Amino acid sequence: MATAIYPGSFDPITNGHIDIVRRAHKLFSKLYVAIVANPNKNSLFTAEERVEITQAALAEAGIPGLEVVSYHGLLIDCAKIHSADAIVRGLRANSDFEYEFQMALTNRDLASEFESVFFMTAKKYSFLSSSIVKEVCMYGGDVSTFVPPSVEAALKEKLQEKK
Repeated sequence: MATAIYPGSFDPITNGHIDIVRRAHKLFSKLYVAIVANPNKNSLFTAEERVEITQAALAEAGIPGLEVVSYHGLLIDCAKIHSADAIVRGLRANSDFEYEFQMALTNRDLASEFESVFFMTAKKYSFLSSSIVKEVCMYGGDVSTFVPPSVEAALKEKLQEKK
Protein backbone atom coordinates (compact mmCIF):
# COMPACT_ATOMS: atom_id res chain seq x y z
CA MET A 1 0.00 0.00 0.00
CA ALA A 2 1.05 3.60 -0.57
CA THR A 3 2.45 6.26 1.71
CA ALA A 4 0.71 9.63 1.96
CA ILE A 5 1.40 12.99 3.49
CA TYR A 6 -1.35 15.27 4.85
CA PRO A 7 0.09 18.79 4.99
CA GLY A 8 -1.27 21.89 6.65
CA SER A 9 -0.65 24.62 9.15
CA PHE A 10 -2.86 22.93 11.77
CA ASP A 11 -2.91 26.09 13.90
CA PRO A 12 -4.50 24.25 15.69
CA ILE A 13 -5.74 20.88 14.45
CA THR A 14 -9.54 20.60 14.51
CA ASN A 15 -12.02 17.74 14.53
CA GLY A 16 -12.41 18.34 10.78
CA HIS A 17 -8.70 17.70 10.25
CA ILE A 18 -8.87 14.64 12.49
CA ASP A 19 -11.77 13.29 10.43
CA ILE A 20 -9.62 13.55 7.28
CA VAL A 21 -6.68 11.89 9.08
CA ARG A 22 -8.88 9.02 10.27
CA ARG A 23 -10.27 8.40 6.79
CA ALA A 24 -6.92 8.72 4.99
CA HIS A 25 -5.29 6.42 7.54
CA LYS A 26 -7.65 3.64 6.39
CA LEU A 27 -6.44 3.94 2.79
CA PHE A 28 -2.69 4.38 3.20
CA SER A 29 -0.25 2.03 4.91
CA LYS A 30 1.79 5.01 6.16
CA LEU A 31 0.44 8.50 6.78
CA TYR A 32 2.46 11.54 7.77
CA VAL A 33 0.77 14.63 9.13
CA ALA A 34 3.11 17.39 7.98
CA ILE A 35 2.96 20.76 9.67
CA VAL A 36 4.32 23.61 7.63
CA ALA A 37 6.67 25.92 9.51
CA ASN A 38 6.01 29.05 7.49
CA PRO A 39 7.77 32.07 9.04
CA ASN A 40 5.71 34.40 6.82
CA LYS A 41 2.45 33.21 8.35
CA ASN A 42 1.25 34.73 11.59
CA SER A 43 0.55 31.51 13.52
CA LEU A 44 -0.75 31.44 17.07
CA PHE A 45 1.40 28.40 17.92
CA THR A 46 5.00 27.74 16.93
CA ALA A 47 5.69 24.81 14.62
CA GLU A 48 7.05 22.82 17.57
CA GLU A 49 3.91 23.53 19.62
CA ARG A 50 1.70 22.54 16.69
CA VAL A 51 3.56 19.22 16.37
CA GLU A 52 3.04 18.53 20.09
CA ILE A 53 -0.62 19.59 20.03
CA THR A 54 -1.30 17.51 16.92
CA GLN A 55 0.40 14.43 18.38
CA ALA A 56 -1.67 14.75 21.54
CA ALA A 57 -4.92 15.28 19.62
CA LEU A 58 -4.34 12.27 17.37
CA ALA A 59 -3.47 10.08 20.36
CA GLU A 60 -6.60 11.35 22.11
CA ALA A 61 -8.62 10.47 18.99
CA GLY A 62 -7.23 6.94 19.12
CA ILE A 63 -5.48 7.02 15.74
CA PRO A 64 -2.28 4.95 16.05
CA GLY A 65 0.65 4.59 13.71
CA LEU A 66 0.89 8.12 12.44
CA GLU A 67 3.94 10.29 12.32
CA VAL A 68 3.66 14.05 12.82
CA VAL A 69 6.50 16.02 11.24
CA SER A 70 7.19 19.65 10.49
CA TYR A 71 8.73 21.11 7.37
CA HIS A 72 9.55 24.41 5.73
CA GLY A 73 9.87 25.08 2.05
CA LEU A 74 8.12 23.16 -0.69
CA LEU A 75 5.68 20.42 0.15
CA ILE A 76 7.06 18.23 -2.60
CA ASP A 77 10.48 18.30 -0.93
CA CYS A 78 8.88 17.07 2.30
CA ALA A 79 7.01 14.39 0.35
CA LYS A 80 10.28 13.23 -1.25
CA ILE A 81 12.05 13.05 2.13
CA HIS A 82 9.29 10.81 3.48
CA SER A 83 8.95 8.73 0.28
CA ALA A 84 5.30 9.68 -0.10
CA ASP A 85 3.25 8.57 -3.07
CA ALA A 86 0.29 10.84 -2.45
CA ILE A 87 -0.64 14.19 -0.97
CA VAL A 88 -3.88 14.20 0.99
CA ARG A 89 -6.02 17.32 1.14
CA GLY A 90 -9.46 18.08 2.53
CA LEU A 91 -12.14 20.05 0.70
CA ARG A 92 -14.88 22.02 2.43
CA ALA A 93 -16.32 24.32 -0.21
CA ASN A 94 -15.87 25.62 -3.75
CA SER A 95 -13.29 28.12 -2.55
CA ASP A 96 -11.18 25.25 -1.19
CA PHE A 97 -11.47 23.42 -4.49
CA GLU A 98 -10.13 26.32 -6.54
CA TYR A 99 -7.10 26.79 -4.27
CA GLU A 100 -6.43 23.05 -3.97
CA PHE A 101 -6.79 22.57 -7.72
CA GLN A 102 -4.12 25.24 -8.32
CA MET A 103 -1.82 23.66 -5.74
CA ALA A 104 -2.31 20.14 -7.13
CA LEU A 105 -1.47 21.29 -10.65
CA THR A 106 1.57 23.22 -9.41
CA ASN A 107 2.78 20.20 -7.43
CA ARG A 108 2.25 18.00 -10.49
CA ASP A 109 4.34 20.37 -12.61
CA LEU A 110 7.10 20.38 -9.98
CA ALA A 111 7.03 16.64 -9.25
CA SER A 112 4.70 14.48 -11.33
CA GLU A 113 5.36 11.37 -9.22
CA PHE A 114 2.98 12.57 -6.48
CA GLU A 115 -0.76 12.12 -6.75
CA SER A 116 -3.14 14.50 -5.02
CA VAL A 117 -5.99 12.77 -3.20
CA PHE A 118 -8.94 14.84 -2.04
CA PHE A 119 -11.31 14.01 0.79
CA MET A 120 -14.64 15.78 1.03
CA THR A 121 -15.20 16.99 4.55
CA ALA A 122 -17.89 15.49 6.68
CA LYS A 123 -20.98 17.71 6.51
CA LYS A 124 -20.78 18.60 10.21
CA TYR A 125 -17.28 20.06 9.70
CA SER A 126 -17.94 21.90 6.43
CA PHE A 127 -17.82 25.31 8.14
CA LEU A 128 -14.96 24.53 10.50
CA SER A 129 -11.51 26.12 10.26
CA SER A 130 -8.66 26.74 12.65
CA SER A 131 -9.27 30.48 12.27
CA ILE A 132 -12.87 30.17 13.40
CA VAL A 133 -11.87 27.99 16.35
CA LYS A 134 -9.25 30.54 17.48
CA GLU A 135 -11.69 33.43 17.17
CA VAL A 136 -14.49 31.68 19.06
CA CYS A 137 -12.08 30.69 21.82
CA MET A 138 -10.55 34.18 21.98
CA TYR A 139 -13.99 35.62 22.76
CA GLY A 140 -14.77 32.98 25.38
CA GLY A 141 -16.98 30.74 23.26
CA ASP A 142 -17.28 27.00 23.67
CA VAL A 143 -15.01 25.17 21.19
CA SER A 144 -15.44 21.71 22.72
CA THR A 145 -17.36 20.40 19.70
CA PHE A 146 -14.71 21.73 17.29
CA VAL A 147 -11.49 20.37 18.83
CA PRO A 148 -10.39 17.60 21.20
CA PRO A 149 -10.04 18.53 24.91
CA SER A 150 -6.22 18.68 24.70
CA VAL A 151 -6.42 21.24 21.88
CA GLU A 152 -9.02 23.30 23.73
CA ALA A 153 -6.74 23.39 26.80
CA ALA A 154 -3.72 24.42 24.70
CA LEU A 155 -5.76 27.16 23.00
CA LYS A 156 -7.02 28.59 26.28
CA GLU A 157 -3.53 28.53 27.77
CA LYS A 158 -1.95 30.22 24.73
CA LEU A 159 -4.64 32.89 24.50
CA GLN A 160 -4.31 33.58 28.23
CA GLU A 161 -0.54 34.06 27.77
CA LYS A 162 -1.18 36.60 25.00
CA LYS A 163 -3.41 38.77 27.23
